[in-house]
Amino acid sequence: MKRLAFSIALSILSLTIVAQSNKVLSGPLLGYAEMKEALIWVQLRDKGSVKLNYWPQNSPEQKQETDLVSTSANTGNTAKLYLRNLEPGTIYEYEVMVDDENQKFKFPLEFDTEPLWDYRTDPPAFSIAMGSCTYINEEAYDRPGTPYGGDYQIFKSIESQKPDAMLWLGDNIYLRDADWWTRSGYIHRYTHTRSIEEMQALMASCNNYAIWDDHDFGPNDANGSWIHRDLALEMFKLFWPNPSFGYRDMPCTFSAFNYRDCDFVMMDNRFYRTEPSEEHPEQIFGTQQIDRMIDLLKQSHAPFKFVLTGGQFLNTAQVFENHSNYEEERDYILKRLNDEDIKNVIFISGDRHHSEVDKLQLPNGNWVYEFTVSPLTSGAAHQVTEENDYRVEGSLIQERNFAVMNISGKRKARKLVLIYYNSEGEQIYSWSLSE
Repeated sequence: MKRLAFSIALSILSLTIVAQSNKVLSGPLLGYAEMKEALIWVQLRDKGSVKLNYWPQNSPEQKQETDLVSTSANTGNTAKLYLRNLEPGTIYEYEVMVDDENQKFKFPLEFDTEPLWDYRTDPPAFSIAMGSCTYINEEAYDRPGTPYGGDYQIFKSIESQKPDAMLWLGDNIYLRDADWWTRSGYIHRYTHTRSIEEMQALMASCNNYAIWDDHDFGPNDANGSWIHRDLALEMFKLFWPNPSFGYRDMPCTFSAFNYRDCDFVMMDNRFYRTEPSEEHPEQIFGTQQIDRMIDLLKQSHAPFKFVLTGGQFLNTAQVFENHSNYEEERDYILKRLNDEDIKNVIFISGDRHHSEVDKLQLPNGNWVYEFTVSPLTSGAAHQVTEENDYRVEGSLIQERNFAVMNISGKRKARKLVLIYYNSEGEQIYSWSLSE
C-alpha cells in the first residue's frame, strides 16, 4: 500500500514538473500557411531561445527546423518563426523547442498548407470563423462593479467548429488606463489577454488574421492624433503574425491575403483617422488607403471579395463611430465600387457589441453586403434601437456571439453560408448568398 501511495505521489509530482517546465506562456498561434511557407507566433514566459522542428505528417525523417530566435522582455518575449520549404496541400506536424527542451501542449501541433488547385480542380470548400471585442477581466485594472468580460468558453466553441481560419475583427484586447501610456502597459495587456487557457487550442488549430480598432490602438475612440500611435503599431506587429503591414509609404496595419478562391483586404481604421470637423478633411481610411483597396478589388477574380474593417460601414445610423458619420468618404467608396463595377463585395466588421447582416444595392444593380460580428467576450448591447435602413430583417443579434462563414460549390457557382452562434456554440441565425 505504501508503495502504491508513493507511486501515486511520484506521478503527481511528475505531472507538476511537466506543467511547470513548459516555458511557453501563450501560443503557438498559426498565422498564414501558404503553399511554400508558414508563420507561427509564440510567447515565452521568460527570456529564452526558441525554434520549431517540423515535418510532413508521418514522415519525421524529413524533419526541418526554423531559425533560432532569442526573445527579450522589450518585445514581450515574443517570437515569429518562419517555416520554409513547404509543399502545397500537405499536413505538417511540429514541435516547439525552448532552450533545447521540447515543450508539451494539450492540443495537436499541426497545420496544412494551401492546396495547389487552380487550373486543376474546382476550388476547395472552406470555412472561416470571425468575431470581435475580446475583453478579459483583470480586477486590479478594471472599473469597479460587475465584470465587463465573460463567457470565455466561446473560444472553445469556435475551435469545436474546426474552421480553417479565424478573423479577429478588432478590439482583440482592451487597453486600460494603466496600459496605454507605456510600452510596458501595451505588452502587459496583450500578454494578459493572449495567455488565457480557453484561447490556446483555437490559436493553434487554424490560420489567424487580425485587424484592430480603438481598444487595440489606445484610449476609447482614439484617432490618428493619438500620441502613441507608432507604439501601438509596433505592438500590433509584435503580437500578430499577419502577412504584411501597410506599405513603405503608408505605414499602418493595412494588409491583404487570398484564401482558396476568395480575396480579403484588411483595412486600418485608426492610423489615419481624423475627428469629424469642418476645419479639416474628415476621414477614417484616407484616400491613399481607399485607392489601394479599390485597386486590389479591381484586380480580384474572386467570387466573393471581403473588406475587413473595425467599425460598421453600411449602417445608416449616424451613431458612435459608424462610417455614416463620415459621409463624404463613405460615398466616395460606394461610388468607386459602383463606377468600377466591382461585384460581390462584402464588408466584415466588429465594434458595435451587436451583430447583424446589412445589404445595399448600388445604382448599377450590384449589391454590397456587410457582416457585423460582435462581441466575443465583452459586454453585449441588449437594447439596440437605432434605425439602420440596410439591416436584413431578423438578423440583429444582441448577445455574445461569433460567426462561421462556409464557402463551397463548383467554380462559377460558389455559395456562401453565414451562421451565427452563441457563446455555447448553439446556432442562432443563418444567411446565405450565391455567386
